[in-house]
Amino acid sequence: MARKKGKERSAEAAEGADARLPAAKRPARRAASHAVSRYLSADERRAEGKSIRERVPRESQAGWKPGENRRDPVEILVESNEGRIPTLVPIRFGRMMQSPFAFYRGSAAIMAADLATTPSSGLIVQACGDAHLMNFGGFATPERAIVFDINDLDETLPAPWEWDLKRLAASLVIAGQHIQLPDSDCARAAADAAREYRKRMADYAAMRALDVWYDRIDLERFIASRAQLEGGSEEDIRRQVEQRVEAARAKSTPEILFPKLVEHAGDLPRIKDDPPLIYHPSKEDAPGQESAFAGALARYRASLPEHVRVPFDRFHFRDLAVKVVGVGSVGTRCSIGLFMAGDDDPLFLQVKEARPSVLEPYAAARVHATNGERVVAGQRLMQSASDLFLGWTTGEDGRHYYIRQLRDVKLSPVIEDIDIDRLRALGRLCAWALARAHARSGDAARIAGYMGSGGTMDDAICEFAVEYADQNRRDYRAFIRAIREGRVPAQQVD
Repeated sequence: MARKKGKERSAEAAEGADARLPAAKRPARRAASHAVSRYLSADERRAEGKSIRERVPRESQAGWKPGENRRDPVEILVESNEGRIPTLVPIRFGRMMQSPFAFYRGSAAIMAADLATTPSSGLIVQACGDAHLMNFGGFATPERAIVFDINDLDETLPAPWEWDLKRLAASLVIAGQHIQLPDSDCARAAADAAREYRKRMADYAAMRALDVWYDRIDLERFIASRAQLEGGSEEDIRRQVEQRVEAARAKSTPEILFPKLVEHAGDLPRIKDDPPLIYHPSKEDAPGQESAFAGALARYRASLPEHVRVPFDRFHFRDLAVKVVGVGSVGTRCSIGLFMAGDDDPLFLQVKEARPSVLEPYAAARVHATNGERVVAGQRLMQSASDLFLGWTTGEDGRHYYIRQLRDVKLSPVIEDIDIDRLRALGRLCAWALARAHARSGDAARIAGYMGSGGTMDDAICEFAVEYADQNRRDYRAFIRAIREGRVPAQQVD
């Protein structure tokens, strides 16, 4: 059977009266009627999911072959620089050129275009949009508990669930290659993640609706799961994890952050410049400085829940500086804001520019007024707990932003320090977190019905991941060639 283009397949597989519309024109499937009607049982919805296989066989999800009209990946990357700070673009590409794994982290736009050409079940969830394994990790909830979850949702948008799972699985293969594991081990890590996602989704399909929303991967479950998956001592893993948590807590305390990031200009605290990664923007680059960003902060405050405005109002704005972060975000307007409630009582907020999702050309159109609100809404929908000060605003330049605390006990994987057992365990934990996030907005029973109880879908996702890792390496080589030829600028900064 000849394959059709991604948008056509997705539309045919989608449910509802809007299924024949182009993907970008479909309304987000979020609204539900509460009129008295007969609900479908989990078994009935699971059967509906299973029936989708007739239109989109699970085997069709396997493998990857670029189409004849596939866009030049370097062209997509250059296009994604539009609107970024020109002087920071070389740093973005300098970080991406370090390895195929670093390139993959910064090239979500390339993969989004590729995923749109693959078969889709048409089952829509609130997708992460950039679900590589470095976008999962631990962080503190407002109650100060530590949870493991997705921690970067800049690209979030309603989209097919397969897209996130395929990006996660491919990232495991690429990470395995990065630490020079055998190809067979890389494939096993991807297959393990797909299997874990399938099994967890089946579990969520059998749970009560609110139990899915209450579910979270807390520190105890994380430690127990790692011990089971890695085959190690739970006591040893607990000791390792607690040491990392304590170190992360220490780095997040005002006693550490304040002297590291702040100096005094007379009696006034001011964020230290450390160019080119931390610097104060000009008035042209950051309009609103004359009023201490009063308008943008007022709009941010209005986005906060009423009870959060009370502690926020205790703090007063003191300074703002650009701070380069991550890989894919480099060049966007990312800053840190310093607020003070007293001489030794600082609050650091991270202000991140929210640009259109890389998924938007291929999936549901944004339904929120701004991209900042899109990110915040998606984050609250997908995460089991979100930052206390998570909110959004619009700058005086009309750009969209979202805001959260800086370094709130954030724990990220250190890929270079892991072996095959830990990579497989990490992949399965990420898949669990992804399944939980998808089950909150999507129909777990239909997704579970489509995936089934056997290994067909696991094998298909694994095969895709392995072959897409090869594509990523080819794209990386083309990227490096473009740098050497002077077609794109790159600057490596420690």
